[in-house]
Amino acid sequence: MKSVLTTTLASADLEGRFPSGSDLESISGNIQRADARLEAAGKLASNYEAVAKEAVDAIYAKFPDGSGLDIDKTVQKEKCMRDVVHYLRLINYCLIVGGTGPLDEWGIAGAREVYKALAINTSTYVTGLTKIRDRLCTPRDMSVQAATELTGYLDYLINAMS
Repeated sequence: MKSVLTTTLASADLEGRFPSGSDLESISGNIQRADARLEAAGKLASNYEAVAKEAVDAIYAKFPDGSGLDIDKTVQKEKCMRDVVHYLRLINYCLIVGGTGPLDEWGIAGAREVYKALAINTSTYVTGLTKIRDRLCTPRDMSVQAATELTGYLDYLINAMS
């Protein structure tokens, strides 16, 4: 799984060198933000169902017909909820490892093609993820630094799906 640590070490190893001073600074910064990332991961994990429900509600408020496919609306919402929870879990993993590897490997690669094949517009998920990002409130939900870490991964995914 790709993280700042694994990427930095892999790069140094590929070049047959010890990590440089700037490599170590990058790793140090990542480690210094670990407490904030873990705080955000814990808060997200303990409240993911409510967060996902708000995202799905925002999606269906903007896209009342859902995917437009001829399937039961309840089934559509359940599948949408499943997908939003999946993305939240990947973001949680990113917060824990301190890198975008989980999103890159399991959430973004090929997602556009899959959604296109299923006739699902990725803007639906962008709507839900944007709701999550915009609803986040400090210090009510988490500390400013934890919110910054979470928002960074939400933005990363939103940009990838846009």
